[in-house]
Amino acid sequence: MLTVIMAGGEGTRLRPYTQVIPKPLLPVGEKPILEIVIKQLKNEGFNEFIVTTGYQGNLIKAYFQDGAKFGVAIDYTTEEKKMGTAGALSLIDKKITEPFLIMNGDILTDLSLRRFMDTHISSGATLTVGIIKYKLDIPYGVIKSHGRIFESIEEKPRYFFDVGAGIYAASPELLDYIPCGEKMDFPELIKGLKTADRNVECFEIDEYWKDIGIMEDFEQANAEICTWSQERLFHCFTTATARCAP
Repeated sequence: MLTVIMAGGEGTRLRPYTQVIPKPLLPVGEKPILEIVIKQLKNEGFNEFIVTTGYQGNLIKAYFQDGAKFGVAIDYTTEEKKMGTAGALSLIDKKITEPFLIMNGDILTDLSLRRFMDTHISSGATLTVGIIKYKLDIPYGVIKSHGRIFESIEEKPRYFFDVGAGIYAASPELLDYIPCGEKMDFPELIKGLKTADRNVECFEIDEYWKDIGIMEDFEQANAEICTWSQERLFHCFTTATARCAP
C-alpha cells in the first residue's frame, strides 16, 4: 500500500535547528521523526513510499536512499519552487490506481494509520481528512456587547476547534483536481472537490497526535516519547502478524 509523505517544508519555526537539518530529519527520541513515521507505516502494512522533497531534500534522499535498509521502497519528487501543501502531489509521475495515504513527515501519533486507511476505503470517499480537537484558552474575560450596551462576560473561556491533522486518505481520482506544476494548498483542493460534488469525509482522531513544527511541540514530543514502549512508538500492536522494527 502506498503512502505519500510530504517533506518539502522549510521548517522556519524550528530555526536555528532547520538551518542545518531539514525538519523531517530532526530527532524525536533517538531517531529522526521521518524515520519513525516510515517504520510505523511499515509495521502497519505500508511498504511503498513517495517522499515529496524541497528544502534540503538532498539530505533526506541521502539518509533514506531507496528505502531498502528500512525494508521499504522509496521514490522522491523534488520541488523547484514552493508548491503548497497539495501542489507537490502533481509532481508524482507514477500511475496510482489504488487508494493511498498522504501524511506530513513531521507528525508523531499512535493512531492506527491502517485503520484510518481502511475507514476511507470502506466509505468510498474521494478524500478523508484527519481532524483533531484544538484547544484555545483565552486568558481574559470575553465580553459580549451590543454597541455600548454590555450584555455578558465569560471569564477565561476555553474554545475547541476541529483542525486538520496533516493526515489524509485519498482515492486516485483526487489527483485529477490538482493542476500540474502549480501551487495549491489543501483548503483550495477541498473547495474544488466540494464544487465538483465529490465526497469529502472527516475522521476524528482521539489518539495522541503532535505536529513537531513549532519549538514548544518539538521539545514536548522529545520529553513525552521517553515514556513510550517500542510497541506503541512503532505501531507493532495493530496486527497480529506485525513485527516490530525499531
